[in-house]
Amino acid sequence: MRLATWNVNSVTARLPRLVDWLAATKPDIVCLQETKTAEFPEAAVGELGYAVAAHGTGRWNGVAILSRVGLDEVDPGFPGEPGFPDPEARAIRATCGGVRVWSVYVPNGRTVDDPHYAYKLAWLAALREALAPELAGHERLALCGDFNVAPTDADVFDPGAFVGSTHVTEPERAALTALRELGLVDVVGRPLKGSNPFTYWDYRAGMFHQDLGMRIDLVYASRALADAVTDAYIDREARKGKGPSDHAPIVVDC
Repeated sequence: MRLATWNVNSVTARLPRLVDWLAATKPDIVCLQETKTAEFPEAAVGELGYAVAAHGTGRWNGVAILSRVGLDEVDPGFPGEPGFPDPEARAIRATCGGVRVWSVYVPNGRTVDDPHYAYKLAWLAALREALAPELAGHERLALCGDFNVAPTDADVFDPGAFVGSTHVTEPERAALTALRELGLVDVVGRPLKGSNPFTYWDYRAGMFHQDLGMRIDLVYASRALADAVTDAYIDREARKGKGPSDHAPIVVDC
C-alpha cells in the first residue's frame, strides 16, 4: 500500500499538478491539507479511481482524504475539537483498506503572544484525547498532515533563525511528544536531494533552491503500520516548477 500526505495550498490552484502527480506516483491513499474549498473537485480525481472524503468551508484551511482502496467510517473533525472561536475544517478521518487514516492541518499559531498560539496548543491536546480511543480500536492507524511544528532543531535549516518564533517552541514540541507517547512512530521520509528531510520552504526567493526549509509535514504511524514500512521519501520534485505548493508530499510504502 502506498500512502501520501501533501499540503497543496489550494486544491483549486494546484489541481492540474495534483492530477499529474497522482497519475505518476499512484498512491493508494492521499491525505491533503489546506484545500481551501467547500466543493472539492471530485470528478478530476475520480477519473483516476479515487473516492473523496473532504471537509472544507471554502475560505481557509480544509482537509481531504483520497482513496482507491475503500473509504469507510468517514468522520470530519473530532470530539472535543476547539475552535477559533468556532471549529474549523482541520481534521478528517476514514478507514481505507484496513487502515484508519487521519488528515490534519494543525493551526499555525502565528506568534507566541497571539491567541492563535493558545488555540494551537489546545487543538493539539484535544487531538491527543481523540486519538487515544482510535488507536485502541485500530491496530493500523496513520496520522498525517501539516503539523506546523518542527519536532527537533534538526528539522529547521537554522535553529537560531527561529528563536522566539512559533513552530519550534517547547510546548509545541511537547505536544508532538505527547502524541507519539500514545504509541505512534514518526516515519521520516528520506530526502531525494541532500541530507535535510525538509517538507516546507517559504515562497521567498531562494529559500527552496538554498534548501532553507523545515520539516513540519509528518506521518505518525501506529507500531503495526510503522513495522510494515518499506520506504518513505519526500517528493522534492513536486515543489519545483511553475506554481507549486510551498510544501512537498511525503510518500510512504507499507
